[in-house]
Amino acid sequence: MTNSIKDLEEEAEVIFLIGTNTTENHPVIGYKIRQNVLKRGAKLIVADPRRIELADIAEIYLPFKPGTDIVLLNAMMNVIIKEDLLDEEFIEKRTEGFEELKATVKKYTPEMAEAICGVPAEEIVKAARLYAKADKAAICYSMGVTQHSKGTDNVFAIANLAMLTGNIGKPGSGVNPLRGQNNVQGACDMGGLPDVYTGYQKVEVEENRIKFEKAWGVKLPPEKGLTLTEIINEAVKGNIKAIYIIGENPMLSDPDSRHVEEALDNLEFLVVQDIFLTETALKADVVLPGASFAEKDGTFTNTERRVQRVRKAIKPRGNAKPDWQILCEVASRMGYPMRYDSPEEIFEEIRSLTPSYAGITYERIEKSGIQWPCPHTNHLGTPILHKETFTRGLGKFHPVEYREAAEMPDEEYPLILTTGRSLYHYHTGTMTRRVAAIDQHRPHNEVEINPRTAETYNIKDGDMIKLSTRRGSIKLKAKVTENIKEGIVFTTFHFGEAAANHLTNANSLDPVAKIPEFKLAAAKIEKI
Repeated sequence: MTNSIKDLEEEAEVIFLIGTNTTENHPVIGYKIRQNVLKRGAKLIVADPRRIELADIAEIYLPFKPGTDIVLLNAMMNVIIKEDLLDEEFIEKRTEGFEELKATVKKYTPEMAEAICGVPAEEIVKAARLYAKADKAAICYSMGVTQHSKGTDNVFAIANLAMLTGNIGKPGSGVNPLRGQNNVQGACDMGGLPDVYTGYQKVEVEENRIKFEKAWGVKLPPEKGLTLTEIINEAVKGNIKAIYIIGENPMLSDPDSRHVEEALDNLEFLVVQDIFLTETALKADVVLPGASFAEKDGTFTNTERRVQRVRKAIKPRGNAKPDWQILCEVASRMGYPMRYDSPEEIFEEIRSLTPSYAGITYERIEKSGIQWPCPHTNHLGTPILHKETFTRGLGKFHPVEYREAAEMPDEEYPLILTTGRSLYHYHTGTMTRRVAAIDQHRPHNEVEINPRTAETYNIKDGDMIKLSTRRGSIKLKAKVTENIKEGIVFTTFHFGEAAANHLTNANSLDPVAKIPEFKLAAAKIEKI
């Protein structure tokens, strides 16, 4: 997030939510947004193919067709430029590439957008005016934006909209991706990506590589690695021989489960390190028992870049150990002595190698966290990014064009399937489905179907149906609801016995981020 969670509760005058079911996927942030709307009069714009809970208190609801984010966003920018609602001073002083953006969005009229994304032209105009006229307007998005074959372009379009109106670098504004898991921001900060070391220092930059080689006493490869989806594809081909999986359950969380299973079965060696025997762990040659958050010390970095302490409340059960201890022991047995006495010692190494974390110490975050970048110990942290300048200097507009998803509805598969999460379950259900009090609220998977779509197939609420794509089929209950548009169906991926990712497309990847198209697949339904 460029801004802080507090901004969404106290500062923002307009909040534009796109591709985020905030109250279900980020309930604390969803609550704070609701408080701002109900108590402080903030205006809410909700853009989502489903009528999510926050749409009920929104000033404007934009039910766009999945995969048409760019059309909607470009049309809003078309209106803002045409009606001279842009921030000319911000554009002139702090950005470059505006004329190219202006030329690109010129053809994306609200009327043209309506024909593609299904949102009435007058509603697009209202949304554009409401966002652009606010002194402080924030954008929040999540995986509904990124999990597409054009996810990178979707994010570019959001950034374009924020810069066009000067809604960057000031309170109550910004571009705010809501991260999908509790420490996913921290994992990325620590180099859990194939092309960077800690703090997003590129592996292909020789200066970075030399610094880490000196610290670790080894030679490091100059090339970036493969993403998770690419690793699975290469395992199917036999080019990847072994995989070490920590705290992940790709048998349910990755697209096209049969493809994932084929990849794992084709390995010579699979190690899974986890706190439960997941669907993926069941396929492993070796399972290493990790420790839960309550059984270890360390730090988590949350969605607003706040580094916070985590403290051990109980001893690890049985033979379980904290992940860092397991990794140290494995590395040492493989010939690289990796010895640390505590998580704090590891954090001190992180500080020494990562400029954005350099000023954060365990002592400083004993009582409350600090938001990076924090370059030195007298620095208070950075609640708002890009206040005076962007990291690259000038903010660059990236004009993007709409292109259809890789897989569109046709005669055989006439519906659009989109996927997401439920309030009652977390990710692949590894933890939440073991809690009876939680599981009783949503004990089985459902597929949401519009009443008119359901009528076409003679399906009633509660009927068992077969939901199919080109990858396979699952059986689950129908939930007939007006919250989903005609021709679109929605289901969640938490349930191994009816896993949505048995159906999603692993072959259509974003060309930059390599993320699969989780949010759109051509589908069909039939009553059982």
